Amino acid sequence: MELTVAITGASGSIYAQRTLVHLAASGAVERVNLIMSGAALIVAHVELGAQLKEGDGPAVNEWVGLPSDSKLIRLHRLDNMAATPASGSHRQDGMIVVPCSMGTLGAMATGAGTNLIHRAADVTLKEGRKLVLVPRESPYNAIHLENMLRLARAGARILPASPGFYHRPQTLTELVDHLVFRILDQFNVPHSQATRWQGTDGKDQRHEN
Repeated sequence: MELTVAITGASGSIYAQRTLVHLAASGAVERVNLIMSGAALIVAHVELGAQLKEGDGPAVNEWVGLPSDSKLIRLHRLDNMAATPASGSHRQDGMIVVPCSMGTLGAMATGAGTNLIHRAADVTLKEGRKLVLVPRESPYNAIHLENMLRLARAGARILPASPGFYHRPQTLTELVDHLVFRILDQFNVPHSQATRWQGTDGKDQRHEN
């Protein structure tokens, strides 16, 4: 499996980091085409202390716990419109934008391919491949919601950064992984299933109307 992962400047860099960690650990993914915006590099530093620079593949590998010389992740410049994710003739399985800023969401909704993230998303939609968007903003205004609806109608899967709590997370990582596993489920990528709902027999449950 080959996927493109884009990281934008919305808050929530840990979602991107853990997504890459689990994709790498799954054994199901042979190549990740990674695109990071300039704002994403800044936010990753602010939120996680990451020392990342554009084009620094070894640093990205270390950020997600891979050997610095790993070939799993291929880092593409944001302005490289000749990169493989920009072409529909390059076969891959889909694209994840995590986290997805409202600026990127708006550009994708209008088809404005001004950088590689926008273009790769447009290619993913036009080729009928799965595009998973993980917006992280609150509250949403009407423009945000209309852009999400437009993209959903075009075939994108909107998966907001809204993790569940029924698995009773004890750490921030467990909480984040709940959402990450939902992302992986969209592509049938195997994971630990530690946050999978197991059901209940309904006994001793109190319901108030």
